[in-house]
Amino acid sequence: MQRAYYPRTTVNAIRSDRPWPVLVSITVLLLCATTHGRAADLKNPEEVVRSLVRANAEKDLATMQKLMAQDPDIVSYSIGGRKYVGWNKFAQEMRQEFDSVVRLEIPIIDLKIWTRGETAWFAMELDYIRYVGSSGDSRRTVIPLRETGVLERRDGRWLLVAWHESSRSTGPGFPVAANTGPLEQSPAIAGTVAEQPDLSGTWEIQEEDKSYVATLDRSGNGTYTWQGGRITTTGFSDGLWQGTWQQSGNDREGGFEILLSEDRSGAEGVWWYTRVGDRKNIPPRQWGGKYQWKRLQSHSRLPDSPP
Repeated sequence: MQRAYYPRTTVNAIRSDRPWPVLVSITVLLLCATTHGRAADLKNPEEVVRSLVRANAEKDLATMQKLMAQDPDIVSYSIGGRKYVGWNKFAQEMRQEFDSVVRLEIPIIDLKIWTRGETAWFAMELDYIRYVGSSGDSRRTVIPLRETGVLERRDGRWLLVAWHESSRSTGPGFPVAANTGPLEQSPAIAGTVAEQPDLSGTWEIQEEDKSYVATLDRSGNGTYTWQGGRITTTGFSDGLWQGTWQQSGNDREGGFEILLSEDRSGAEGVWWYTRVGDRKNIPPRQWGGKYQWKRLQSHSRLPDSPP
């Protein structure tokens, strides 16, 4: 995970053709809006929610910003344990997500809205469908989501003031070949549980300028063959795999976030620095890169794992 150390002007540079979500999450997240560049109709809460979802699908952050409150103390949650306070952090991760995908589709499956005076709240189910890779050879991943949220009418306009997102499935995302005809909802793997899967094995890791091999135990901890590297997994939720890395050979360390495929044979994501030599406390995600993981061999396989 070494590279010439230089600042990136934005975290967009470290997002991959991704996973995610960051799955997505991630990202990844909620809500879509109106056709690009067209003002949304704000007459009622349902129109605002549907416009937000459409804007998300069209990667139209400007419209999303108009339909979401900018209060600095607003708290919202997404999958993978993400928490957003205020607008800036959310907008930053949305830019990363938009840069990492070829396109997004976010069909709403079910939406219910209740209104009392100047306040409204909703419950929604949708599929977050990501296309990553080149436009001619993209890969499609379906992330089934639930959304709940609150809107408030301010000066005659309805604005989203809080939301919470969770997965409708106990498994990770559902990758499908991009050119296999109409998309059908993939069922969860029989017997899959919400606990972390077996991450053991030999993984080939391909960065933009080099590749190396990691050997991990069941919990996702181990070493890799570049600069005396070591990987420590710190979290796994809804297919989103998070952790830290350290390299004794060039005295660097940082973090990573990747999205594990449904069949557990690969992952895509980003890595970043938190320390380079004496330079400490580097803000996460500001400098780093993107990479792909391919599982070469599993040291052990859960009985319910796909062959």
